Amino acid sequence: MLRIHVVIATVGRPDLVRRTVDLIASQTRQPDGVLLVVPSEADAGTAAESVVRPEVALSPKGLCRQRNRALDLLARRTDVILFLDDDFVMAPNYIAELEDILASDPSIVGLTGDLVGDGVRSGGYTIEQALELIGKHAAGLDPRMRDREALYGCNMAIRLSAAGSLRFDEALPLYGWQEDIDFTHQLSRRGRILSTGRLTGVHLGVKGGRTSGVKLGYSQVANIVYLLRKGTMPRKLARRLLWQNVTANLLRTPFPEPHIDRAGRLAGNLRAMADIAIGRMDPRKIERM
Repeated sequence: MLRIHVVIATVGRPDLVRRTVDLIASQTRQPDGVLLVVPSEADAGTAAESVVRPEVALSPKGLCRQRNRALDLLARRTDVILFLDDDFVMAPNYIAELEDILASDPSIVGLTGDLVGDGVRSGGYTIEQALELIGKHAAGLDPRMRDREALYGCNMAIRLSAAGSLRFDEALPLYGWQEDIDFTHQLSRRGRILSTGRLTGVHLGVKGGRTSGVKLGYSQVANIVYLLRKGTMPRKLARRLLWQNVTANLLRTPFPEPHIDRAGRLAGNLRAMADIAIGRMDPRKIERM
């Protein structure tokens, strides 16, 4: 039997994280532990009082820093870490299916689920809408395993024996945009990383507490260039992300979506491009903006 811990790194959304932690109690196979990693006790709110009794650990702010804190704390205590965003709702059989897949094939070192809904792309879902989507569509997803170059960070499971000393790159600060690509692309060199409809859920895409438009826009360019130079982002993916994000910000700035700061993102894109041109690009600059 594999030991499986759920890790949620969160900041500034205590009410949301309490609700998502409470939902873990509905899993048909309970995790062996739940760890919340937060910059302050206030960020966890009342989540420690949940029926699943999560452990709360403090860490300097930043998704990569917080997830690294979890890796250090759990290195000798578990076999698998399931990293979830604080706005991810799992289908009830997620952890049971995860254990079954990983126990059946030791060559699999990472897994991510095929989602029935991703609010990042649709403007956001409520928890009630997420549960309805799961109830209607989860059973109909394709159960086949598909090899991937990297995993989606809102729900990704890591086999710790394969990860070893691998850590998230803390040069990608705050929200850590594309930290999942960087980490799991390196993990893929140590075994198979896969996606499947047997694992599913909904990424709510909640907007509150996220990075500002200018900072995210800077990261949309700077982080990709940084990871290209590092060699942990496939060139084809890097070109597609750069083209999609910069073009979307440019075209939609005059008529932005209500939930997206297109003008701020475009300003951040341009600032990063200027820094690249003069040789001063650094993803960590967003911490000083």
